[in-house]
Amino acid sequence: MFSMPIAGMISSAVLAVVVGISVPAAAADAPTVKAASAYVVDSAGTIHFGKQETRRVPVASLVKVMTAYVVLREARLSDTITITATDVKYAARGGATTAGLKKGEQLTVRDLLYGLMLPSGADAANALARQYGPGKTAFVAKMNSTARALGLAGTRYTNPDGMPTPANGGYSTAVDQAKLAQRALASSTFRTVVGAKVHKVAKTSLHLAHTWRNSNKLLSRADGVLGVKTGYTNAAGYCLLFAGERNGRQVVGVLLKDENERRFSTAEQLLDYAGEQIMGG
Repeated sequence: MFSMPIAGMISSAVLAVVVGISVPAAAADAPTVKAASAYVVDSAGTIHFGKQETRRVPVASLVKVMTAYVVLREARLSDTITITATDVKYAARGGATTAGLKKGEQLTVRDLLYGLMLPSGADAANALARQYGPGKTAFVAKMNSTARALGLAGTRYTNPDGMPTPANGGYSTAVDQAKLAQRALASSTFRTVVGAKVHKVAKTSLHLAHTWRNSNKLLSRADGVLGVKTGYTNAAGYCLLFAGERNGRQVVGVLLKDENERRFSTAEQLLDYAGEQIMGG
């Protein structure tokens, strides 16, 4: 048997071999996360990371996840919506990202969901909310009642697109956004939309041709990524709601108020970190 001074100079691995002790592998260190708020949870309910995850903050276009969720509960994918001048002007006036929609176009709900989620079109959000409120005020009320029904206690919506409002602005939390994503991803249609890198709409007599590319770069950076949504405003900073499959579980994560490119590299590290924890657990 070694005396304490000698044993103290021998690594735990070497000591384990000599005396036949099983030493568990050290857990991987969590990645450095510089986003103001962050949260990572898997489908078994295991929380892998948390940082200011219940802080109420603006979440920019992550709001559109709830817009899509409400629409999928109310609409038929084959429903057709005519784009109005108001839909187009609303997005342009606010300086928001758009799907490039034009007045008079008639597009299906299925296509508008791609226009909503991939290029983050505020014009598509306005059209969908107008149709399924009916009217934006009624639609936002549906968003908030749905949030309450899902137990998103730290969330309040003021519009269907996440654009800043002059007063009484909307907010959410990293925890609430992760909960919402888990519910939304239960829809195969939602998973198909947010997992698409590009969606093309061929020109017809009813509408123009459109090519929408997903702003979520994580889809091209890592394997097993499911989506979900990017967002940005001056107040919210760069946001990312992401999900992926790791070692048999669905992992959902949120980064709020981060930097543009860093959010994608951090999300990739968090997915891998969660996968390591799942395997080790």
